Amino acid sequence: MDFKKYLNQLNIRKECKKYGLSIWRCPQFVFMIMGVIIIFSTLFTYAISSKYIEDPLLISLVVIFLTWLLLILSYLVTQSFERLAEASRMKIEFLTIMSHQIRAPFANMRWVTDLLLSKKSGITNNKQQEEEYLLILRENSQRLEELINKIITVSKIEQGKFPLRKEFFTLKDLIDKVILEFKSYAEASNVKIIFECPQGLPKIFGDVSQIREVIENFVDNAIKYTKDKGEIKILLSITNKDRDIYFEIKDSGVGIPKEDQKYIFQKFFRSKSAMKHQTQGSGLGLFIVKSIIESHNGKTGFKSEEGEGTTFWFTLPILKNKIKEKDKITN
Repeated sequence: MDFKKYLNQLNIRKECKKYGLSIWRCPQFVFMIMGVIIIFSTLFTYAISSKYIEDPLLISLVVIFLTWLLLILSYLVTQSFERLAEASRMKIEFLTIMSHQIRAPFANMRWVTDLLLSKKSGITNNKQQEEEYLLILRENSQRLEELINKIITVSKIEQGKFPLRKEFFTLKDLIDKVILEFKSYAEASNVKIIFECPQGLPKIFGDVSQIREVIENFVDNAIKYTKDKGEIKILLSITNKDRDIYFEIKDSGVGIPKEDQKYIFQKFFRSKSAMKHQTQGSGLGLFIVKSIIESHNGKTGFKSEEGEGTTFWFTLPILKNKIKEKDKITN
């Protein structure tokens, strides 16, 4: 499988098409050119060294040193081009996703308003039907609001203006509230949520609203990508020698393709499985999740197998000194 992947990377035209770049700006083409330059430079260095240096060992060392130097430089240049190309590709994908995510609610809202304003439809005389259409308007306006809020959050993160209002709270209670919030959605999707948590877990010192957004994102994704009659398991425990609280959510969903996994926390990115199942999403949620957890000095990650499901996790530090100080003040 890996050999096939490397063979595909040698197909320069195909790789350039993937990035949406001309062949002259493509990382694979740049790498090939650098390889040709290295070969000619090595041969030229050997020819010049042989003419002016009599010791064969010294000639070999000069050629090897120059070859290694050029290889390192070519690798760095190619990696820079690849990062720029990948960023360009994800921005194009983001614009495509955004145009769809924005256009769909606007189209629905316009259709409903035109229908409500139309005197021929007779809807204004039917209060129940009129209420249903107003609910459609509200749902679509909420979708737009959520999308705009995510874009604003990403902008604040990148500018370093992401304030946290930290306080002590119980993570278990917060998870219980989120599960209750998603209960109807889970039941409608025929998905069962199981929550396991030991007694007596310490409180967390952090921004409740931001951590709630993290958990909501994970639960929403788990339900969204879990097949019918699926199961979601949420686990809360203490790890790292009682220094961290560990959160884990495991679904039995579609999983994430192996080739997409390294991009999963990057902004604008949506995996092939998400596009295949035509689920709604902006490609910003997991980028925001990672930023929130890291701003709390925590860590986040996942493991996934396509067709089997995905497990996302995060850890948050337990600030024992702060908890002791809080207990003293309370007592």
